[in-house]
Amino acid sequence: MTALQVEMPYDNAGPGPASGPGMQGTLDRFVTQGADGTAQIGFGVANMHCGGCVRKIEHRLAAVPGVLSARANLTARRVDVRFDHAVANAEDAAKALGGLGFEVRPFDPADRDDDARADERLLLRCLAVAGFATANVMLLSVAVWAGLFSADMAASTRDLLHWISAAIALPAVAYAGRPFFSSAVEALRAGRVNMDVPISLAVTLAAAMSLAETVQSGVHVFFDAAVSLLFFLLIGRYLERRVRSRARSAADELAALAAPEATVLDPDGRRRVVPAAELEPGDVVEVLPGDRVPADGEVVDGRALIDESFVTGETVPVAVQEGRTLRAGTVNLDSRLVVRVRAVGEKTLLAEIVRLLRQAEQGRSRYVRLADRLAAVYAPGVHAMAAVTFAGWLAVGADWQDALMAAVAVLIVTCPCALGLAVPVTQVVAAGRLFAHGVLVKAGDALERLAEIDVVVFDKTGTLSSGQLRLRDEGQSAGDRLLAARLGASSRHPLSRALAALVPDAAGLSNVEEIPGCGLCWHGAAGEVRLGSRSWCDVSADPDEADGPEVWLRHPDGRTVAFRFDDVMRPDAQATVRRLRADAGGGVVLLSGDRPGAVKAVARALSLSDYAAGLRPQDKSDRVRAMTGDGHKVLMVGDGINDAPALAFAHASMAPASGAEIAQSKADVVFRGQSLWPVAEAVLTARRARRVMLQNIALALAYNLVAVPLAMAGVVTPLIAAVAMSSSSLLVTLNALRLRLGEAAPDEVSR
Repeated sequence: MTALQVEMPYDNAGPGPASGPGMQGTLDRFVTQGADGTAQIGFGVANMHCGGCVRKIEHRLAAVPGVLSARANLTARRVDVRFDHAVANAEDAAKALGGLGFEVRPFDPADRDDDARADERLLLRCLAVAGFATANVMLLSVAVWAGLFSADMAASTRDLLHWISAAIALPAVAYAGRPFFSSAVEALRAGRVNMDVPISLAVTLAAAMSLAETVQSGVHVFFDAAVSLLFFLLIGRYLERRVRSRARSAADELAALAAPEATVLDPDGRRRVVPAAELEPGDVVEVLPGDRVPADGEVVDGRALIDESFVTGETVPVAVQEGRTLRAGTVNLDSRLVVRVRAVGEKTLLAEIVRLLRQAEQGRSRYVRLADRLAAVYAPGVHAMAAVTFAGWLAVGADWQDALMAAVAVLIVTCPCALGLAVPVTQVVAAGRLFAHGVLVKAGDALERLAEIDVVVFDKTGTLSSGQLRLRDEGQSAGDRLLAARLGASSRHPLSRALAALVPDAAGLSNVEEIPGCGLCWHGAAGEVRLGSRSWCDVSADPDEADGPEVWLRHPDGRTVAFRFDDVMRPDAQATVRRLRADAGGGVVLLSGDRPGAVKAVARALSLSDYAAGLRPQDKSDRVRAMTGDGHKVLMVGDGINDAPALAFAHASMAPASGAEIAQSKADVVFRGQSLWPVAEAVLTARRARRVMLQNIALALAYNLVAVPLAMAGVVTPLIAAVAMSSSSLLVTLNALRLRLGEAAPDEVSR
């Protein structure tokens, strides 16, 4: 995807809602456009507070002509919008959100963090005020209760204590209730309702009813209930914010790897420090030790060690020199480099990985859709239940104060926030855990499908094996090795490169002819020398009997020498296959296009009884479709172009980051590094995530099924309702965070 270049006046660069005047030029800088004519932008929405906000945002954006999809992330307070650029633009989406009363700006993780810190500071100040008021009003209330119980308190004394309580409670409610009141007013002004509306209504009703009773010299007031209600609601909201910050999006953490600034070297030798976002292809930048590479580019001067762990999954630094490609976000560890910029902004690999990860975190699995439907049906009934409660209590002869307190409890306890959080927070935590262990989840419903698999199909070369070749020592002479190495230096075939590596300093031979499908031919003083397949070198043995890659050297006198290689298995292939067979609930199958001998050797090493060799791409996809037709849910793991059809037909698919680009594009999940354990990690984490999602939905429903009838019956007071409502949201979030715990790999696996 490439950044749109639109010539627009930049006449409102300051902070504020993106839907304000003159913001279109600002928004164009943050839009990315794909080759298919679609475009995408991410908005930060500071005042998105609950699951109800998420549903209203997505529903409103879906109604905008030209908008193809919209997903809101409550944890990150981010909304990603994809639209048809020929029909709609970013300003249309921003205006739609602004019309709902949301504060919208182009998403920036730094802005989001600043907003979160400002919110937490406000919540702490409000919490302090509410706590002070609660303690003092409670002391006054105890005095009033004692006087009423002993019947020796004069009415004038009671009224005085009520007025003192009012003097403390009303300013405290006005100040400490701001986080709820401002959100409720914005929602109502935009013609919508969020979770803060019933909370604000409940607190305001309790305070107003108490003031009315005080003015009329009433016996009972509820100032203590109003301020303590706010106190506990603020505690719950503050804790919820802190817990949510621990479930921070892995995509946002990865985006934070981008360098904020770059040092540009001008042709005249001057240095300029500019924002990394302002770099252009062709710029030459200086990367000093300790700096992050600001954009994708090519080294034009210098040698250094680079930390590429976020790209490759390997923690060992990589030595780079002139001509080597660098990726944005990687770290220069030891020496100065000069880099020519090739790709910037949304064109970098870092931006692409962030985009894929964000799609996975915000994708709509079946469980997300279930929770959304439940919350959408449930939310509109909140105020109706409160009204029914009030009317019902009056109908059975209760006084209006008790009826109102029961209605207030219903307003508070019926918040659907826990239901709205039940699945999305689990999805974010699971995707973050997998990314931390080298697994990039690309598809939004990949976790759901991975949890359902019962058969795992592996390709061999490059998947179960590392693709690295190790020569067997079978007594080849030093002269034969040198000759084979000099011939191999003339070809880019993997076996030729492996032979050339035997004698790294050996000079290549001139006039070497490469015969496609056969091998290499060189005419020396003694005659023709061949290096290649058995048939090319006139070896009579059956090639299918070979149990690994091999190449033969044929001398002019007809003497032949075999160079046999072992395709080195990934270090934890046995542990991964064993764990998948034991814990992932299904069989493990090996399908390969390699020779039967080589495939049989790998199957024997991994204790696999179900394997097939010599398969064409069509054969692999046919086998996968046949298993699917038998009712199996197949996970296909492959790395090559020949695996792409099977990857597309499988129920879920994975590919190593070292594999072919087409295999990675067809796969739902990509894993990095030399370890195979991420395959088992992905399946096991997906199964745990499914259990946690269902647990969270069950917890949220159980809470409402128990709490709502009790509140309507008057058993739950407003104070208890506030504690219960906050606790339910905390409970589902903490339950999701359990996914971060647990063993990442078996002890015997060396990562």
